[in-house]
Amino acid sequence: MDPSCGNCWTNPKKDSWKATLLLAYQSLGVVYGDLSISPLYVYKSTFAEDIHHSETNEEIFGVLSFVFWTLTLVPLFKYVFIVLRADDNGEGGTFALYSLICRHAKVSLLPNQQVADEALSTYILEPPPTTKNSSRVKAVLENHKSLHVALLILVLLGTCMVIGDGLLTPAISVFSAVSGLELSMSKDHHQYAMVPITCFILVCLFALQHYGTHRIGFFFAPIVLTWLLCISALGLYNIFHWNHHVYQALSPSYMIRFLKKTRKGGWMSLGGILLCITGSEAMFADLGHFSHAAIQIAFTFLVYPALILAYMGQAAYLSRHHHTIHKIGYYVSVPESVRWPVLVVAILASVVGSQAIISGTFSIINQSQSLGCFPRVKVIHTSEKIHGQIYIPEINWMLMILCIAVTIGFRDIKHMGNASGLAVMAVMLVTTCLTSLVIILCWHKPPLVALCFLLFFGSIELLYFSASLIKFLEGAWLPILLALFLVTIMFVWHYTTVKKYEYDLHNKVSLEWLLALGPSLGIARVPGVGLVFTDLTSGIPANFSRFVTNLPAFHRVLVFVCIKSVPVPYVPPAERYLVGRVGPAAHRSYRCIVRYGYRDVHQDVDSFESELVSRLLEFIRYDWYKAHGGIMDVRKEEEEEGAGSTSECRLAVIGTVSLSAFEMEDEAEPASVSVGFQTVDSVSDIVEIGVPERRVRFACETEVQVQVQEEVRDLYEAQQAGIAFILGHSHVRAKQGSSVWKRLAINLGYNFLRRNCRGADVSLKVPPASLLEVGMVYIV
Repeated sequence: MDPSCGNCWTNPKKDSWKATLLLAYQSLGVVYGDLSISPLYVYKSTFAEDIHHSETNEEIFGVLSFVFWTLTLVPLFKYVFIVLRADDNGEGGTFALYSLICRHAKVSLLPNQQVADEALSTYILEPPPTTKNSSRVKAVLENHKSLHVALLILVLLGTCMVIGDGLLTPAISVFSAVSGLELSMSKDHHQYAMVPITCFILVCLFALQHYGTHRIGFFFAPIVLTWLLCISALGLYNIFHWNHHVYQALSPSYMIRFLKKTRKGGWMSLGGILLCITGSEAMFADLGHFSHAAIQIAFTFLVYPALILAYMGQAAYLSRHHHTIHKIGYYVSVPESVRWPVLVVAILASVVGSQAIISGTFSIINQSQSLGCFPRVKVIHTSEKIHGQIYIPEINWMLMILCIAVTIGFRDIKHMGNASGLAVMAVMLVTTCLTSLVIILCWHKPPLVALCFLLFFGSIELLYFSASLIKFLEGAWLPILLALFLVTIMFVWHYTTVKKYEYDLHNKVSLEWLLALGPSLGIARVPGVGLVFTDLTSGIPANFSRFVTNLPAFHRVLVFVCIKSVPVPYVPPAERYLVGRVGPAAHRSYRCIVRYGYRDVHQDVDSFESELVSRLLEFIRYDWYKAHGGIMDVRKEEEEEGAGSTSECRLAVIGTVSLSAFEMEDEAEPASVSVGFQTVDSVSDIVEIGVPERRVRFACETEVQVQVQEEVRDLYEAQQAGIAFILGHSHVRAKQGSSVWKRLAINLGYNFLRRNCRGADVSLKVPPASLLEVGMVYIV
């Protein structure tokens, strides 16, 4: 898999209008599947109990007016015109907004962050203008730790609601599509057939997930396009055949009449109306797969008109058929001659919409895991060519079981709609709050602009959210219960992970202790490469000192490996590895920091081993010639956190471009390195950072060649002897005097999750024969 491939579907010529139109077409199947099938259940959920269809048509026209303006204000104005601009290097979603905020203000709670991370090419920061109010908001956020925690909880809440949507959307989508059978079957047969058929389709849908979206994805866009054309044609037919004056209901005055007549019932019915924007968040969440223009064109010129025509057509039909009061649904407005083909297309479209939200659930859980906010789970990459296509077995089967349980338990679109509506509005509220912070901190707009955005769209979403919340006992309890459960799990995991890091930071061993180890103390160096995994970016971890204490030997070549996440979506492969020495060259000890973004694909163990050794070889050649070839004034790299001692060498970014200056015998394929966190095409001529246009050239002296070849030979021999992975096997306990809640969270909650989730060795796919685990007890 090519990790540099950021977008799943994009064409290199993204700027050409043909490529944009192709992307707009492809986005139909990935982005708009969920949103396009909402006409199947909006009217049915709205008229379930709270209001009734009458001869005056004020109810149906009022609902149509609400649907039109909700679709116009939220998906069109908010998402297409505003929120899509708040992308993080082309990526969208809750974590993209949080990542942007963390880079522009020091509010991140992620451990082991470094100044060197800010030099990444994807770590884009624009110089802020001198706006007093913006800097005041930033200072308030940075100076109050409680606001950092509140922001993280808000992000986790939005994440959990997305997961809840991934549970509810397949159930309500497929159930609504299958409900069309009620017009072709007797009531008794329909009652006993619909739930089993829905469950069967759901089982098939989840069972096919391990094949990956890319294998059946080329069917998605034609299915959704066919469905959109179908509902548009049926909408036009119903408008001209039944009531061509229905367009008058688009006036906002009908909303006022509707609320005056229905009062509390009309307000409660908003919980059904809001389902018309289900799936709008996907436009932003799936932004990384497409371009802004493609998503804007697809929605503005196809999806939006098709949905408006579909809702207008249903309203036109119902305005002339008041006897259908107990059968309000999409299929009653479909002519009988085409009902079966429409049913088939609807079921296929519901599967496409469900597939998109399931894939999105896998993606957001993987992001949460990479940022230390979710227990480790097995992530399988289903495509070698398409970046970001993943499958998580444990989550897949849990979602399937819960989906089937929701279908069997509710057996009613009304309750499913109440649950789904609350989850959708909660996600949108979180997006609105985070976007308002992005407007201030990242776009550097006056706080008044952000406040207007927050009040305008927040008030609309709060209105709908309150209408869903009032139906707590009628299904809305499910996403709330699920969110509380997941937020608790994620926050406990993140909190304890941070505490473990702080314990490691306070108990790390000095470099002098490592250098003092030798034969005089009964310590032997054995052949091989020892990879000591740690979260620390400087110092010697406590688990290594414990390892040496119990087993007085360590490997000839020692590498302290830190695999860390940075608040960017992707880290370019050329900037991923930070490599440096630990002690003098003769000690053969190194530090390697491997940086991943929250959407990056982690390498498997085989490619990681070879890549790591290759980077060490490049660093060895670079370091020797840097020290002895005349480069004396090159800028010092950024100091790592906690590195008070200067005896630990600075780190260099090791890139992947060809290196022509180092041509030696028996060396691996040469590659280039970059100094000062800049990428250079050749190291034979390096422009020193901070020294304008002054060039230096490496002097390949015989003595240096011998020393380099000796160190390279030692590394090769150690690699041939074998690579051992030294990992900590931790048990965490709350320290004496901790509160009851802390003891419950750590002693019970975290340790239960740790025992029942994937271990670090499984996540890294370490061969059991190469694994050395060091038991550690953390008292936090």
